[in-house]
Amino acid sequence: MPSRETARRVPALLPGLLLVILGASGFAVLLDAVLERDDLAGLDQPALEWLADHRTGWLTTVFTTITTVFGPYVLPVVVAVGCAIWGWRTHRWRDPVMLVGAMVFSTIVSTVVKALVARPRPAGELQTVPGVESSFSFPSGHTIGAATLVLVGGYLLWREARTRSAFVEWTVVSVVVVLVVAASRLYLGYHFITDVLAGVCLAVVTLGVVVGIDRWRGASVGATHGEEITLAAREEDARLGPGAAGPTAASPTPPARQVPQNPRTADDPSDR
Repeated sequence: MPSRETARRVPALLPGLLLVILGASGFAVLLDAVLERDDLAGLDQPALEWLADHRTGWLTTVFTTITTVFGPYVLPVVVAVGCAIWGWRTHRWRDPVMLVGAMVFSTIVSTVVKALVARPRPAGELQTVPGVESSFSFPSGHTIGAATLVLVGGYLLWREARTRSAFVEWTVVSVVVVLVVAASRLYLGYHFITDVLAGVCLAVVTLGVVVGIDRWRGASVGATHGEEITLAAREEDARLGPGAAGPTAASPTPPARQVPQNPRTADDPSDR
């Protein structure tokens, strides 16, 4: 018979598990299309040819800047500095470390999949700067990096607030950033549509792993389902003990101290 701790932890894993299944299923569909060269992969070449025929100077400059910021040289520095400031300002290093770990995990997964699938990049005449990208094409490393950053980073920040407005902001920022970065890779001719979609799917898998680990640790300190309290606070309360949370509204008010009356100053008729 499962213990109470196990019974509490298993349901906590479900949201993360569902995200992993969702991302992995989408990735499997895309991988099959790429290997079989059918379904959605049939749009890869026509889409890139259309984008290459409709490039403009100013838009090429904008998308080149975006793809540079989210590239393998700038983005790691931005994440490292941002996480260092995050930990220093909040004095909590668990969340920044989780974000860095998620970025490293997604990068490793992307590198391994690229080597296994070994899909060539689009033809040089479709690229704005032919030969600048030397790695394989599937999945898009820029897209998986950007998506992991906004999905995992947004989740860790939303978990602190747990408000509807924070969730909407996280969703909007994630969609905008992922679309812009993915569009830059397509517009510049460095990736196919299936490449950037596969990157998004793997980022969802990474988010699922982080959510699962986070909720598993939260359940380990006895948090009940739906409890509106951050994991950091739960861990702190568990470390400091039951008395760390301070007095509650239900705590009885201590009675006022009774000061004994001096019999010499009392209203005694004999003193009159």
